[in-house]
Amino acid sequence: MKLAISSIALFAGSAAAFGSFGAKSAPAASPVVESFADNLVGALPPVGFWDPLGFAEKADDALLKRYREAELTHGRVAMIAVIGFLVGEKVEGSSFLFDAQISGPAITHIPQVPEGFWALLLLSIGATEQFRAEKGWVDPSETPIDQPGMLKADYTPGDLGFDPLGLKPEDPEEFREMQTKELQNGRLAMLAAAGFLAQEATDGKGIIEHLTSMS
Repeated sequence: MKLAISSIALFAGSAAAFGSFGAKSAPAASPVVESFADNLVGALPPVGFWDPLGFAEKADDALLKRYREAELTHGRVAMIAVIGFLVGEKVEGSSFLFDAQISGPAITHIPQVPEGFWALLLLSIGATEQFRAEKGWVDPSETPIDQPGMLKADYTPGDLGFDPLGLKPEDPEEFREMQTKELQNGRLAMLAAAGFLAQEATDGKGIIEHLTSMS
């Protein structure tokens, strides 16, 4: 019954062990993977270069970049989702949020929102994805038919140039450390979001309700 809470507690202590593509500790692989993996961040001791299914060994540089882009994007969405779960359930019933009409576990909130919210949500997602596509992807008209979804050669996966608070460090080592932190938090958030969804779908109770019942 405590699937979500238990999974968060279990993985929070070992979040640093997750590393999909790595740095200096990469195992012997093909020369292409080895040279490209040396420039990637996110691999930490004791796991290092963690690729049990061998995806990296079967990928070229272009595909590895797309893997990293997908990982970063899903991690960022998951971090927002986890915050949304907790904040949405904590403030439910408040008069400033849809006239206090939204209630229950977070997985039931979206069907309860007014129709106008859907239009705003779809426009926001569409605009964000359009910006991301123009920033990182080669125009489909210029992409070889056998290489769909090609990233631009000068594009760094995840780097959309969006830093309104000026948090990006100038020092390369500090920037590498910040990249690793984002990857690790994103990986943990993906696990947490999956746990939240499974927990609420199992017993119909919100995550906040579970947390308060444990205190």
